[in-house]
Amino acid sequence: MSGAFAGRHAVVLGAGVAGRAAAETLVAEGATVVLTDIRDMEALGDVGTLAGLGVEIRTGGHDPSDLDGADLVVASPGIPPSAEVLSWARERGLVPWGELELGARIATVPYLAVTGTNGKTTTTGMLAALLRAGGIDAEACGNIGFPFTAAARRRHGVLVVEVSSQQLALQETFHPRVSVLINLAPDHLDHHGSYDAYRSAKAAIYRTQTDGDVHVGNRDDPDAAALSSSAPCEVRWFGTGAPRDGEVGFDGDTLVLRRAGGDVSLASIGSQRAGGHEDAAAAATAAIAFGVAHSAIAEGFDAFEPAAHRGETVAEIAGVRFVDDSKATNVHAALAAIRGVHDAVLIAGGRSKGQDLTALGTVADHLRAVIAIGEAAQEIRRVFDGAVPVELADSIEDAVSRAFDTSAKPGIVLLAPACASWDQFASYAERGDRFAAAARAMGKAAVDG
Repeated sequence: MSGAFAGRHAVVLGAGVAGRAAAETLVAEGATVVLTDIRDMEALGDVGTLAGLGVEIRTGGHDPSDLDGADLVVASPGIPPSAEVLSWARERGLVPWGELELGARIATVPYLAVTGTNGKTTTTGMLAALLRAGGIDAEACGNIGFPFTAAARRRHGVLVVEVSSQQLALQETFHPRVSVLINLAPDHLDHHGSYDAYRSAKAAIYRTQTDGDVHVGNRDDPDAAALSSSAPCEVRWFGTGAPRDGEVGFDGDTLVLRRAGGDVSLASIGSQRAGGHEDAAAAATAAIAFGVAHSAIAEGFDAFEPAAHRGETVAEIAGVRFVDDSKATNVHAALAAIRGVHDAVLIAGGRSKGQDLTALGTVADHLRAVIAIGEAAQEIRRVFDGAVPVELADSIEDAVSRAFDTSAKPGIVLLAPACASWDQFASYAERGDRFAAAARAMGKAAVDG
């Protein structure tokens, strides 16, 4: 059989979305493949397609014998760098690859890469839309649910890859033409072991870049800016305030590129999404770096539709927009969302995961009122006490009703919880769906009444 890995024997660790895609890609490229997972076969669900391709599936845990005869090991993003199974591979002289490394080995088109603690999915989608508006056949892939390894085998002009710190930790040759670091805050420390290790993983997004490549950094995020300053290629900067010469930033809600001869207006971002300024500025800077004309930027933003639960408007009643940013499950993400609104009613709370929520109080001037929910409701109340009115709600449906009654008309009700959903919901998606359903039901009742 021909292919980039013809004659190779590969072991793929982890049978999630990325692991299954890696196994399929390796088989298509000529390798024999063993796929292992700590879960049992029942928990894995349908693996018929993989078995039909000849993939040998081993469940119930990883074992040193799984690596017998292997000359290639690919680890799914959920496998920590310190995992024992990776140590077994290294003891055998094997260098474990992650999904990004496998994709980089087979990619035949240029790719751009986006990472950050928050906003990756939105920025990736925006950037792909801007590239398409500029006449470039672009496909968004990576950590958004469409693995890089699968996208790399399709025929597109360019790929826009969302990459997580877990994916970046195990790669050697992943080489984006343009890389983006949107922001940086402590996250996934259980996976990486320390903030320094997390920062090092994020820095890997530009590690292979050279002259002729571009790294895009956030001037307004001190920690991210410090990391971006070390990129070994040209660095272009963006921010959410007034830009410096050569940078992208904002004049009010207008996204602008500052030049010596005067600002170039790129697009109006005010109605794009809650928290959209940072994401939009990052995407526009990267698109321009890749050669998209300034005149195409506004068209690209008009064509962009945010992914579910990441700042989408899910209902509008009497001029009040209900914005679902349920994915804002930490303080950093919620701050970005709140900074994108004015005179809004915020619904926040849930399981705080031990976070210090006090930073939320720094954006109280963006809010008209706060409706607090879940386990952290009292903590949310204390954060905003004396700054804006706070009410406690018994459920998300109660919160939606209270928020609508409190909102200006026209106005915005923003769900940006800053907390995990597990106290009241199975996931952030369920929380967002319940928020949207409550708002739409209230709108239908108003029409029927």
